[in-house]
Amino acid sequence: MRMSFPAICMVFFFLAFGLALNGQSEHPNSGSWSGVIINNNCTAEEAFAEAPKCTAKDVPDVKLALYDDTTRQIYVLDPQDQAVGHLGDSMTLTGTLEGNTVHVASLKMHTSIGLNVGEKAPDFSARDQFGRQQTLETLKGTKGTVLLFFRSADW
Repeated sequence: MRMSFPAICMVFFFLAFGLALNGQSEHPNSGSWSGVIINNNCTAEEAFAEAPKCTAKDVPDVKLALYDDTTRQIYVLDPQDQAVGHLGDSMTLTGTLEGNTVHVASLKMHTSIGLNVGEKAPDFSARDQFGRQQTLETLKGTKGTVLLFFRSADW
């Protein structure tokens, strides 16, 4: 059986496309999450209110978790060893999400917030409170730019 050039190209395309999709679906839930290390003896509402019980040490039968205050989600950490000793610390972790458990690949403690003095801000694009697209250039003033992000209070 002899195949034409277009048929060979089509077979090659479908093979390459299938391999690309397979590579994407291997870890579809991988990413990074930021938040505070808490124990899972705490609800999202208690973690949001910074209840002392959320960072209580030596509580029997609890696991360490990450409270993501942006989404108000609590993720159990697996394995636990990288988070030991970090109750109450602000961290960023990378890994894969399975249900409400993050399989941790790396964990990094936040050591500073914002830019160092004299450090140039990275380019960005975001919508303001009125829905208009803003960039570093659109916000730049003659004496510099001060940009403040804050979480809305919903109490």
